[in-house]
Amino acid sequence: MAAASIEPPRLQQLLERDPYLAPFRTDFQRRYSLFYNHLKNIEESEGGLDKFTKSYKTFGVNQLADGGIYCKEWAPGAEAVFLAGDFNGWNPFSHPYKKLEYGKWELFIPPEDGQSPVPHGSKLKVVIRAQNGALLYRISPWARYVVRDEDKVNYDWVHWNPPQSYIHKNPSPKRLKSLRIYESHVGIASPEGKVASYKNFTYNVLPRIKDLGYNCVQLMAIMEHAYYASFGYQVTSFFAASSRYGTPDDLKEMIDVAHSMGITVLLDVVHSHASKNSEDGLNQFDGTDSCFFHSGYRGTHQLWDSRLFDYANWEVLRFLLSNLRMWIEDYRFDGFRFDGVTSMLYHHHGIGTGFSGDYNEYFGLHVDEDALCYLMLANHMINTLHPECITIAEDVSGMPALCRPVAEGGGGFDYRLAMAIPDKWIQIIKELKDEDWNMGNIVHTLTNRRYEEKYIAYAESHDQALVGDKTLAFHLMDAEMYTNMSVLMPLTPVIDRGIQLHKMIRLITHALGGESYLNFMGNEFGHPEWLDFPRIGNNESYHYARRQFNLTEDDLLRYKFLNAFDRDMNKLEERFGWLASPQAYVSEKHEANKVIAFERAGLIFIFNFHPYQSYVDYRVGIETPGKYKILLDSDAGEYGGHQRLDHNTEYFSEEFPHNYRPNSIMLQPTPQRIPHAPNKGVHSKQSGSGASQHGHPKVKFSLTTTKEASHKEVLMHCPSTKYNKTCSKEAF
Repeated sequence: MAAASIEPPRLQQLLERDPYLAPFRTDFQRRYSLFYNHLKNIEESEGGLDKFTKSYKTFGVNQLADGGIYCKEWAPGAEAVFLAGDFNGWNPFSHPYKKLEYGKWELFIPPEDGQSPVPHGSKLKVVIRAQNGALLYRISPWARYVVRDEDKVNYDWVHWNPPQSYIHKNPSPKRLKSLRIYESHVGIASPEGKVASYKNFTYNVLPRIKDLGYNCVQLMAIMEHAYYASFGYQVTSFFAASSRYGTPDDLKEMIDVAHSMGITVLLDVVHSHASKNSEDGLNQFDGTDSCFFHSGYRGTHQLWDSRLFDYANWEVLRFLLSNLRMWIEDYRFDGFRFDGVTSMLYHHHGIGTGFSGDYNEYFGLHVDEDALCYLMLANHMINTLHPECITIAEDVSGMPALCRPVAEGGGGFDYRLAMAIPDKWIQIIKELKDEDWNMGNIVHTLTNRRYEEKYIAYAESHDQALVGDKTLAFHLMDAEMYTNMSVLMPLTPVIDRGIQLHKMIRLITHALGGESYLNFMGNEFGHPEWLDFPRIGNNESYHYARRQFNLTEDDLLRYKFLNAFDRDMNKLEERFGWLASPQAYVSEKHEANKVIAFERAGLIFIFNFHPYQSYVDYRVGIETPGKYKILLDSDAGEYGGHQRLDHNTEYFSEEFPHNYRPNSIMLQPTPQRIPHAPNKGVHSKQSGSGASQHGHPKVKFSLTTTKEASHKEVLMHCPSTKYNKTCSKEAF
């Protein structure tokens, strides 16, 4: 007889918030029951979730207080298990493990004169006698440090137990309300054509991130991966920080220094699949294809050519949950971005499947509820043991309640990526003439998110930077980036248009698209070219596996304008906190005028996407009466604009209803071209002047009628309460 389903304690709140989920109440009950029963079994069989998820301290090879070594592995398909290495002259049989229940094996090696019998830095292998009698030399799944010699193909397991490990000096930052994420890859974080280091990132890149106004760095490709060109998504050693950038202590120092700057550090964690490598990976660790993974067809991802975890397996849960805890407690990561969540959630892994938003797509037999249960357990563990940590789901499907608490029947994530936004921008730029841009469609894409589930908005991430695709800057300016980005060259229509649209797209995404914002390193200043790692197809070249930060430091190049705008945009958000504010009220999305206007966090954002039309005496509806001034202006000279707005101008509201708002302001023409501090007024975002890529003239969003392109963005702010007592806070 089947066990009775258990209803999530706060499921009714979820159903009241979204009544369309009511027909799927039994699905939520079944999912929560699976989670509840797993949690109960962990409590009864393992002594609780706390002890269960500390298994990284007992599995693998760990030194005891008396100097002895305790080793433990899970290898259910092995006939025998041994430890070999430098310490015993690579004798494969001198140190056999003792067989325990449930496929576990253990070995204790006593100390030698009070010292560890396995010296720090010595090489090791777990030797597995397979069921067919073969001896397999494997790296422990729990190995903490693996390295590859230049003359070798495979990685070696190195015992990491330094006499003095790095000691963290700085506390982790408090949980952020407004999350501004700088997505980063340590290895490419240098203009030089080589693999950059943790040290380089610590002393050269972190100060840059801080200066740009980002308060969070999301690190890719940290979990060890044998194939560098996999971008870190074919993990071979889950507990090992990649040695190609330096030592574990180098990474710990990097995180510690980030914390000293008030920067939160997230790990891009890959628990959706694993590399098929066997000699230096998890695959066939015990000689079978079912250790850690599903056997047969179900255990292989057909597109990624990688192995898929069996999330129903007790030891797999131990392994993955302990992995998360190790990264938090040993390295002091402040949370995770879970990669490939869509692949985990569905048996079809999203392959050849579209998601229309029909709720039937998210419930039923095609959902992998074992994987979903693991994610619920992971978020529950993190929230219980480390509530200050953040979790992000990379899910393209739009699974309802994924970012609601487990107690409501949700997945427990804090944020999800708004993955439709970058796709929409690329589609618009590639397929539409400038005059055909649809304001309503842009607004819909930026605001179409589930109520009370937090989204991370981004115009582009690493996906768009990879070879085979193009960044926004490259789509907009293409080959002219090589020849016309110098201020000594005339400003061509293509470069002007590209620079202005680049700013507009980023700000409207930042301000309207979510509750957090993400940018991939280098894209903030329109990094030229694509990203391509050394591989056979490019003659193992590092030319495209780098970030040319030096371009922003050259005063003769226009990249400095985009870099400055990105910095001031972030710092304005830090000041006003629109990401932590309720969703914006969009008062205008005018198709003929190509104007979008909205209010958020007491600020007014005004965008003119028209390719050639500027406007005089343009009325904008507002909620809060008061005196408004310009805060951020994309037409300002310091951002590569044409300086068509006078930042000293003050705009007074009128009790004149407009676009369903009780008050309005009239944006008057300002013929002066006097550049002023961008933090004192209307932010007017531009898209470059001159002919567009379709042969149509482009104008910056200007309040005046000019011969230049009119694309522009205006941000306004009410800095004083003297004009009207109701204006008690600053408004853009």
